[in-house]
Amino acid sequence: MSKTSPGNCFEDFRIGQVIRHATPRTVTTGDVALYGGLFGPRFAVQSSDEFAKAIGYPRAPVDDLLVFHIIFGKTVPDVSLNAVANLGYAGCYFRQPVFPGDTLTARSEVIGLKENSSRKTGIVYVRTTGYKQDHTLVLEYVRWVMVRKRNESAPPPGDHVPRLPTVLDPKVLGEACPRIDHVGYDLMLAGSDYRYDAYQIGERIDHVDGITVEEAEHMIATRLYQNTARIHFDLFSAKQGRFGHRLIYGGHVISLARSLSFNGLANAFHVAAINGGRHVAPLFAGKTVFAWSEVLAKSALPGREDVGAVRLRTVATADRPCADFPYKSGDDYDPAVLLDLDYWVLMPR
Repeated sequence: MSKTSPGNCFEDFRIGQVIRHATPRTVTTGDVALYGGLFGPRFAVQSSDEFAKAIGYPRAPVDDLLVFHIIFGKTVPDVSLNAVANLGYAGCYFRQPVFPGDTLTARSEVIGLKENSSRKTGIVYVRTTGYKQDHTLVLEYVRWVMVRKRNESAPPPGDHVPRLPTVLDPKVLGEACPRIDHVGYDLMLAGSDYRYDAYQIGERIDHVDGITVEEAEHMIATRLYQNTARIHFDLFSAKQGRFGHRLIYGGHVISLARSLSFNGLANAFHVAAINGGRHVAPLFAGKTVFAWSEVLAKSALPGREDVGAVRLRTVATADRPCADFPYKSGDDYDPAVLLDLDYWVLMPR
């Protein structure tokens, strides 16, 4: 009997199944520095202990998306090692800030299963929760992923597509953000004069810059999260697949788009929630990622005069600058679109 694990295939999952994921991960300043070197995020709160302390944090928190990717990475060996593609996200809340020195763990519950008509694959829906060492909930989200079947003739292990929220209520946002000190929030150091009130619903922002993705850096980033999905690393096997290349982790595109969004949204310092996200098309090394954002909604937070919530749609493209805001024609996405992300950020008022 082999002591190695081949990972779960679609028929191995059951609705209601709960999985505790290995391995606990202590987040260090080294992780933060490497993430910064790979993506170049410039948001002041996550970049400077002194800036963060001046507005009410005990020190600079770990970038929200780095927390997301580390928790996500924990789930891969159990949920998506044999994935064809990660398809989307919903109901993602950032519950508490994470700081260097905190140890993160994750667990997932299978909440839906749906075999595809080809009978070669199926969609697995999981709700994942991430915790700090004191059992404080820091993150929760739902994702769905297409997973291969081991045996095409095996009966499906379930047939249920869960109902998922399309947008999260902004009234429950803000748990992971302390009350902000307006005096300490230095707009010049933050990189922009534009606060919450300066943004209008329907406004579109071209983030202008582009970032070309290299083969080595997307693999280093994915290893940083201990994400073991073979499609990101194993060129020998990937050459035999339908793409013929290593597929870049979809979260890599999210982080690139978030970093690019600084140019136009520098004071959107905290990702409070992700309403939904779709990986529209795969990305491969050598392509250049651009991004633009639209303000979908704004909301005051109950009892909070210091920050407000702004709902954004950020669209990332490959080899396509975004001055004309490429998105959809009817129901069809522009061929260059990689990512369609709907999320809430907090901004100072």
